[in-house]
Amino acid sequence: MPDLRSGFGYLPVTQFEQAYEHARSLHGQGRLADAERAYRDLLAGDEHREEILRALVELYLQARRPQEAIDTLVTLTQIVPDRLYYYARLAALLEGLGQVDAAIGQYQRLLQRVPGHANAYFNLALLYRNDKRYQQALEAYQDAIRHGIDNVQEAWCNMGVLYSELRRGDEAREMYQRALAIEPGYIPALFNLASLHEEQGERQRAVELYQNILELNPRYWDALSRLVQAQKISDANRGMVDTLRRATEEARADPLSREGLFFALGKALDDLENYQEAFAAYQSANELGMLRNPPYNRDISEQAFNLMSGLFTRDRIRNAAGSSEAAPVFICGMFRSGSTLVEQILATHPAVTPGGELDYLPWLAARHLAPYPERVRDASRQEFETLANAYLARLQDLFPGAGVITDKRPDNFLYLGLIKILFPRARIIYTRRNPMDNCLSVYFQQLGGNLAYTTDLDNIAHYYQQHLRLMQHWTACFGDDIFNVDYEELIHAPEPVLRGLLGFLGLEWDDRCLSFQETGNLVKTASVWQVREELHSRSSGRWRHYAPFMPDLQALLNNWGD
Repeated sequence: MPDLRSGFGYLPVTQFEQAYEHARSLHGQGRLADAERAYRDLLAGDEHREEILRALVELYLQARRPQEAIDTLVTLTQIVPDRLYYYARLAALLEGLGQVDAAIGQYQRLLQRVPGHANAYFNLALLYRNDKRYQQALEAYQDAIRHGIDNVQEAWCNMGVLYSELRRGDEAREMYQRALAIEPGYIPALFNLASLHEEQGERQRAVELYQNILELNPRYWDALSRLVQAQKISDANRGMVDTLRRATEEARADPLSREGLFFALGKALDDLENYQEAFAAYQSANELGMLRNPPYNRDISEQAFNLMSGLFTRDRIRNAAGSSEAAPVFICGMFRSGSTLVEQILATHPAVTPGGELDYLPWLAARHLAPYPERVRDASRQEFETLANAYLARLQDLFPGAGVITDKRPDNFLYLGLIKILFPRARIIYTRRNPMDNCLSVYFQQLGGNLAYTTDLDNIAHYYQQHLRLMQHWTACFGDDIFNVDYEELIHAPEPVLRGLLGFLGLEWDDRCLSFQETGNLVKTASVWQVREELHSRSSGRWRHYAPFMPDLQALLNNWGD
């Protein structure tokens, strides 16, 4: 880093203030080079050093010179060594640059100086969680609590979220209850506890808690949205429709919550078979979704799918494949294609442990094979082996001693080439559904992440076609390792489909698979209530209720058949 003490000597306060205001003026005008020189000249004196360095940090960030911002923040932690603020700024910047270990190291530096710094432990826990080091995150939260963190209920609640992500529902419940023992009206804990009850299929308790939250805060819009999603709207409670309409007007300052309210309104009107108004509500929801998502570019999407097919050829997959004997099970397909239902059915088999929507494989690819998928060209066998071992270790941490574990992240269909390199014996279950129903269901669901295609029916149809093309490529590469589950076939004649599926997995038939709705495992997807019901055909052909409002989408039937 350049010497920050160049320039003229110490200035009297009034002269310093004039020079500093001049530097700030240059900075405000966007004359960054001139402002930097002015700040550096002022650093000859020691008395105002912290103030000037802080200004330089902002200048470097504005100029997109992150390394100099980092170096300057390091200097600040040296001259003000016990102040959390600078360590936190430095850690956030390092994390944003992908230097997570270095970010963690900054908090560890502070904790070496101030071992009882509760807030540092709290921030360190957040970093560990973002890096999927859940056990270390739990330990850091415990340290924060032990050292007297303020608002300790937040730490207990965050620990509950971690246990929930680890699929340890009983411990998650205990953490939320500890938070509520400190502050009975602590809404984040109440909301997370209600969500946990939903995931465990405890509908009435979830409804009661959402109602409790709304009594405490009638404008806690997410609780209102979840309350509607958790129950059937009928003539007996159709007043919820008016409540939702008022809420969509009152929530204008909170577009994300307002989006969720419109989705809930669409669901309520659909329950009441008022399809025209339901579709209008879903349209309003998706118009808000467009504002938070980047625009969907069809050309870029096609290029990305073409790149995937071109990189992961049959020969490259075969030649790069490792020696792992592991045979993990991946359930994938379009979102809302029946993947949660398939996993829930398999979860009733004594040999199967449902993993849910694990995000670890895409995270590993983004972390270690960036830019993905181009980096695959140059990756070594050792790198692939490291990734395979990391994935298996993650499964063992989450489900120690489990046999067959299902990874049900739908868009893992994008990673099937990589999966077959890491695990040549991997078994893949691909779920498919009438494309009209599938596309409509995607449009009717508030999906997170950067799923830009989900807010426009034409874009959903385009993405559906690209996904279908990629699946045809995977089938040509390793079709014997893919088992197709057709949603319509499954709901109309489940036993033959399930016998074939279990045979594909090398498992014996078990009658309990036909009573999947009684399974008490955690379900952490949008289908949380649908998979608690017996098989039914109400969702099959649902698109016909909405056909008058989406005539262009029916072109998909050319690829499927009526």
